[in-house]
Formats: sequence, C-alpha cells, structure tokens
Amino acid sequence: MTIRSGNTDRSTRLCRDVLCLDDFEIKARRHLPKPLFGYIAGATETNASLRHNAEAFQAYAFQPRVLRDVSKRSTETSLFGKTHAAPFGIAPMGISALMAYRGDIVLAQGADQSGIPMIISGSSLIPLEEIAAVSPQAWFQAYLPGEPDRIDALIDRVGAAGLRTLLLTVDTATLPNRENNVRAGFSTPLRPGLRLAWQGISHPRWTTGTFLRTIARHGIPHFENSYATRGAPIISSNVTRDFGRRDHLNWNHLERIRNRWSGKLVVKGIMHPDDAARAVDTGADGVIVSNHGGRQLDGTASPLQVLPEIASRVGDSVAVMVDGGFRRGTDIMKALALGARFVFVGRPFLYAAAVAGLPGVLKAADILKTELHSNMALLGVTKVGDISADYITRA
Repeated sequence: MTIRSGNTDRSTRLCRDVLCLDDFEIKARRHLPKPLFGYIAGATETNASLRHNAEAFQAYAFQPRVLRDVSKRSTETSLFGKTHAAPFGIAPMGISALMAYRGDIVLAQGADQSGIPMIISGSSLIPLEEIAAVSPQAWFQAYLPGEPDRIDALIDRVGAAGLRTLLLTVDTATLPNRENNVRAGFSTPLRPGLRLAWQGISHPRWTTGTFLRTIARHGIPHFENSYATRGAPIISSNVTRDFGRRDHLNWNHLERIRNRWSGKLVVKGIMHPDDAARAVDTGADGVIVSNHGGRQLDGTASPLQVLPEIASRVGDSVAVMVDGGFRRGTDIMKALALGARFVFVGRPFLYAAAVAGLPGVLKAADILKTELHSNMALLGVTKVGDISADYITRA
C-alpha cells in the first residue's frame, strides 16, 4: 500500500522554498492546530533539556583539512550488516498519524525511498503489521511495563510481523510533567471541546486532509502497538492505563527480552556509561544515547555532551547511536566525530510529513544528505568512517 498526499503537486510546491529543516518547523506551526504543534515542539517543565540539546552543538568546532581529493566521497554507512545511503535515520515519534495522514506509513515510505532506516513508535496509531507490510526493514520501538507476560506477547507480535530490529526505550519509568502540552491545549486522552473545535476550523487543510480523512477511512485512532492487543482510542479515559507499570521495568526484563528476541536488540535512552556497559553485557547489539528529545527528566544533559564518554566505554563492541536536536549535516558530523556511528532525527521529519506528506519526508532526507555530502568535502574526508575526533575541537 502506498500513501499519497491528497494533492501531490501542492505538496511538492510547499517544499520548493524549504532550504533547511528548520523551514519545515515554521510551516508546521502554521499548518497544525496549536495543541498538536505544541505536542511535537514542547518538552517538559522549563524545557531545559530541550535547550541543552540545541546548544550542545555550539560547544564544538571543526578543524578542516585541505588539498585533499574529495571528489569521490560518499555518505553511505553500514549498520547491522546493512548499507544505508547516509548515517542518519528517522527516530520514533508517537501519534504521527494525527499530524499527517497515515503518518507512520508516510515516514516509513520516505525512509525506504531515501535509503535510511525508520523506527516505528510503540505509541503509534497504525498497527505495526500495516507499517511492516510497507517497510519490512523498519525497526520497532517498544515501551514496556515490568510484566513478563505482556513483554513476551509484544515481542512475539513484532517477530511475527517480520521486523528484525527491536528497540527498547528505557527512560520512561513514569509520565513526565509536560505542562507545556497542557498550556497548548493538548491532553492524553484528547478531550473534544470548543477550543479544539476552533483549532479545527482555523486549520482547514489539516482538518480535511488529515483528521476527517482519517476518521472517514479508519475510524477513531487507537494506540495500536503498546502491547500485543489493541490499545484504547485516543479519546478514551482508559488511555493512561496503557502507560502504567513502566516503573517496574529493570535489567532482568532486558535479559528476558534478549533471550526471547532473535533479531538485533537496541537500547534507547542511555545517558550514563555504566548503563551502556551493562546493556552491552546483557546482549544489546546497540545503544542510542538519548534524553528523549528533552521530553522526560528536565535538566538532563544533552546526548552530545555525554556521547564521547559512552562511545569510549563501549564503542568498539556495539553500535553507538545518538539522537536529540539534530537539524544540520554539520550536527551529524559532530556526533560522528565524537564517537557515534549513526544519528536519528525526529521532530523535523514529522514536521515535513505534516506539511507535505511523502514529498516533505523525501525533501527533508535529501536536505540532510546534500548538506552532509558537501560538508564532508569542506571537512576534507571522503568516507563517513573517516570523520573522527581529529577533525573537531572545543569551540
């Protein structure tokens, strides 16, 4: 099944004046109802961690090398035995199908066509089987409670769908204080009312192209992938039950998952080298250094800040990846220089999907690949693997 924008020509036109990923955020702010944009853009409490993520890149500067033949450079990267077109992928983002029509499928298609991986969110509104049918090479992100029966059932479901990379997010022991979402009018569950009705009226392209189109063709969205069985609809008061008992999750559960799951296993939400080392000892094939985009514990350091120590501790034994605040090809190069093998980008791709559907996702990926390709030449390298600490210094 291929998802096409309601008006592909219009979507393509919307991308013409986009020069960088930040331009998609500007367009998304106008396109999306305020509560939905606020849900994507906001973080927790004072947004300190969100600011840390953005500011961390300014702490480093490049030391380019010159007079090197860089005419045959390539952005191709190998990860878990698969060659990707570039060293970045699309991070997992919940309720994407509320932002863009069939958003998770659009992101998966865009990733496939761009030659990069995409991670399905455990908080998505489209059954993982439908997404896997479109993109069997996608990864799946699980939010799991400390309940063995539910853990086993979801793992078996993911395997039965044909997905081969399982990602366990470990930094969500409880729901954080996202007061920014409340101020923007977003809540879980969604509560219909005059305020939301006005947002729908004042954003007609989203209302007709995404919301009403979804309701007419697929009914009220449900959380489809929290567990092995279908979750509650997004307007149900029972939604919060699906997020419970995650505070019971511990290292024994990770060991159980490793013993049951035969594919690649990645642990996301690592911010301390000791935890990275323990994940490796438990059998993880990779770790993602992440503070959840600043959306969990406010005041947490940026992933870029702790990346070098974690990479130094475990980088030779597993794939060390990172997310959080990446917007430019130069951002990706700094992470690679600090020890990451791969980078995941979230919010900008969802903004792009919301604004322009599949053409938007393809445009966003092309922007990053183009930036990376040209900036590698300016840095003086021909291969992604050549980008090392030799090319970077403290600003």
